[in-house]
Amino acid sequence: MTIQLRGHHLLCLLGYRGKGYSAGFCANMTLVYERLRTAPETKIALIHGPDDICAAFPEDQESHCDNASVYRKDEEIARQIGIAIGETWAWADICAAVAERVQPHDIGSLCSDCRWEPYGLCREGVAHIHASRRLRTLPEA
Repeated sequence: MTIQLRGHHLLCLLGYRGKGYSAGFCANMTLVYERLRTAPETKIALIHGPDDICAAFPEDQESHCDNASVYRKDEEIARQIGIAIGETWAWADICAAVAERVQPHDIGSLCSDCRWEPYGLCREGVAHIHASRRLRTLPEA
């Protein structure tokens, strides 16, 4: 099974702690996260635009999946990691590239306009990948 992800979700997953926009969104994000945590050989296809995570964005909230700022983040983060649209990498290889090419402080500029950035979760996630190259176990709900 190949998971389709857009650029910024490569870093969002590192900061994911089981919280998000809605229960349905979190259930979907947790499924993707746990797949990558337990099977880091899972293939990730980098795509342009809404992906397997966006698919569960709640319909009763204003979607940001097609905003210009989100596409900017996608491009900048993919470039920083070194992956291009249309390429397929194993999740473990993405984590290795993040550890080599992204520093925790980079989140401040790459994701400056993200509503989740002030919480520091993605900075912590990048730091964790530097230390272990694997996703951490999610906290109990």
